[in-house]
Amino acid sequence: MASFDNTLSLKVGTAGGTLLSIVPNITSVDIFRTIILACVGAIVSFFVTLLLKWLTKSKE
Repeated sequence: MASFDNTLSLKVGTAGGTLLSIVPNITSVDIFRTIILACVGAIVSFFVTLLLKWLTKSKE
């Protein structure tokens, strides 16, 4: 059981250190860019789905 605690502690420590080293480097421009790209991706995905439904429906 002690090795499990050490392994869990190592994983949590590594994840926490990685997160704390990344967070100061994130700027508001990065967040804005991510939001814009997510919106564009959702819109493209929606229209591709409609296109594929239309293409498969017309063949039947």
